[in-house]
Amino acid sequence: MFEYRVEGRTGSARAGTLSLPHGEVRTPAFMPVGTHAVVRGLSAGDVRRTGAQIILGNTYHLHLRPGEAVVEAMGGLNRFTTWDGPMLTDSGGFQVFSLEGLRRISEHGVEFQSHIDGTLRTLTPERAVEIQWQLGADVAMAFDHVVPGQSSLQAACDGMERTLRWLDRCKVRHAELAGQLGSGAAGQSQHTGVVPDLESTAPPPRRPAAPQTLWPIIQGGIHDDLRMRSLEGTLARGPWTGVAIGGLSVGESKPVMHRVLELLDPALPSEVPRYLMGVGFPADLLEGIARGIDLFDCVAATRNGRHGTAWLPNGRLNVKGATLKHSTAPLDPTCDCETCTTYPRGYLRHLFMVEDILALRLVSIHNIRFLVRLGEQARSHILNGSFDGWSREWLGRHYAGGD
Repeated sequence: MFEYRVEGRTGSARAGTLSLPHGEVRTPAFMPVGTHAVVRGLSAGDVRRTGAQIILGNTYHLHLRPGEAVVEAMGGLNRFTTWDGPMLTDSGGFQVFSLEGLRRISEHGVEFQSHIDGTLRTLTPERAVEIQWQLGADVAMAFDHVVPGQSSLQAACDGMERTLRWLDRCKVRHAELAGQLGSGAAGQSQHTGVVPDLESTAPPPRRPAAPQTLWPIIQGGIHDDLRMRSLEGTLARGPWTGVAIGGLSVGESKPVMHRVLELLDPALPSEVPRYLMGVGFPADLLEGIARGIDLFDCVAATRNGRHGTAWLPNGRLNVKGATLKHSTAPLDPTCDCETCTTYPRGYLRHLFMVEDILALRLVSIHNIRFLVRLGEQARSHILNGSFDGWSREWLGRHYAGGD
């Protein structure tokens, strides 16, 4: 449980297997995002048929609706959603820091105004851990301070150092909930001297049906020195069963993201999975895999699908385009998903023209399967030693198609 086995390498690219309480995840792998405990428009069965092995839930949104107590009372996220495979929950950090004008940051945590009903709420490192404990996913993420991609050195430094201080508090609270510390063992952090805030208006969470692990998040913006300081500080607070890289794909250019990944790759522990948060366009997957990343997540697959954009090996396709009106060809002849093996392009376009919700579901299914399958193909090529040549050819064709 919470074990990662690297089974093959080609350069920095890795193929492995992550063992979690609800099953195994063969990497590299894409995680569909179930923001509100649902991958938008798709049933758990739909997601299973795409080949997805693990899905992500959003702490911020689930805290607001229906509330973590409701999910816990119904048996945790797996029973609540009927998804029987592994799950990961983010900390809510990205969402609350995106509420520009509706939140106030302090060392204590983040005070924010609900975008739903305007109520004032506070999310601290301890509360983020408690909420995720009640949700009951296999993997919980530490509460971090996210800064925009083009943030100054000082702003990025402030966010990185606060993330490390909050990590101390997350680790203590998670250990308490797991029964690894006594209720009064929090005390002062050995790293920062900050006394953790253990105040909570919620009753003490019950022990989840299955064990849960906590993963830290590397921050530091686009600044190499800060990224390395974040990594060193994070590893000093370990050991960890996985490490995430946050604060990328938030406004910086792609070459900058690639540079940061190349910087971190040799310094990251090889025996645990590396998770690149919020990154999930097709080319980004292959570029990340080539730089040592094992797990990805992003809402782009379903968001693009709902707006009529399908991902193909040679770029993007506008399914609403008039040229598809009479087309009897499958959406992607190389794809084995329900959409591509059943429906012609002309029919899919028709569904968008008449604004039928089936259109949104079918293209979303294809886009998720496209990314899941890309991870499967990358894994196969890593294991047989052909990843470098295959990925270069794939990316060349994809970029030539205008993506």
